[in-house]
Amino acid sequence: MISIGHRAGIFDTMAALPPSTSHQIAASAKLNERYVREWLGCLLAAKLIVHDPEKNTWHLPAEHAALLTRAAAPNNFAAFTQYISVLGSVEDKILHCFREGGGVPYSQFTRFHEVMADESGQTVVPALFDHILPLVPGLMEKFEAGISVLDLGCGRGIALRTLAARYPKSRFTGIDFSAEAIGWATEQAAKENLPNLRYETGDAAQLSHKHAFDFITTFDAIHDQARPDLVLHAIARALKPDGTYLMQDIRASSRPHENADHPAGVLLYAISTFHCMTVSLAQGGMGLGTMWGRQLAEKMLNDAGFRSIRVEQLAHDFQNEYYIIRHAA
Repeated sequence: MISIGHRAGIFDTMAALPPSTSHQIAASAKLNERYVREWLGCLLAAKLIVHDPEKNTWHLPAEHAALLTRAAAPNNFAAFTQYISVLGSVEDKILHCFREGGGVPYSQFTRFHEVMADESGQTVVPALFDHILPLVPGLMEKFEAGISVLDLGCGRGIALRTLAARYPKSRFTGIDFSAEAIGWATEQAAKENLPNLRYETGDAAQLSHKHAFDFITTFDAIHDQARPDLVLHAIARALKPDGTYLMQDIRASSRPHENADHPAGVLLYAISTFHCMTVSLAQGGMGLGTMWGRQLAEKMLNDAGFRSIRVEQLAHDFQNEYYIIRHAA
């Protein structure tokens, strides 16, 4: 129901209204009143909204709006609840995998790239210029002067579009396995008239570029690859000798007992089982899973030829770690 409230815009509507009737809320949100009224009853039972039975009005408290509206990004918890229905749609197939092994391929997941883009739009993109890019000293000045940038596993490419619009002298390439995601990204880039940006459909493990990019990024994209080892080797080849690779991935340990108190551990292991691990196994891959952890990540980066690895955390982001990686120390 929180996911419905996010997708239908009810939280955003209520945050902008004084205490209102269900008819007023439905009219403002352009929704069916009967469904809105039932939704309000649910959210009242969950103690997320307030109801005045005498006036028959409903109100979203400001302290709850601060965690449930698009204006609250990156603190909008409601966006994450979309994963429940997306992942639940493949429950029968995951149960089959428990019994028979194998995996569930990307093609079986509806809306996954849309939900990932929604999450990226409220977590990665708002933090790019103030938090993420400054992790690499001098990087923003290089963007201004003009460099070649690759985002591998770019999905719908929201971060790249933001960068391409900001830095017209730099050249940006996005590559993703999903033709649907790349088609959507290409269409949006054309609408925004970004000649310095292009998208390609491709397998990250078969990346053939050599010493072609000054800066390469992956945002939560390595752990669900079929062959992340080959992908990291391909990145090492594609990066210029003096270039930098920025890998954002889940903040976790490779030792499960050290994740017992992780604030999002339950959710992340569930996402791993229902998506990240299974899509890798569906391709005959390694099935690292979401919680592969820093220890294994650093080992695989070393095996790929990287020797200078610095791991940073951002105060506002408890879920991810940022690996700043170069060929040599």
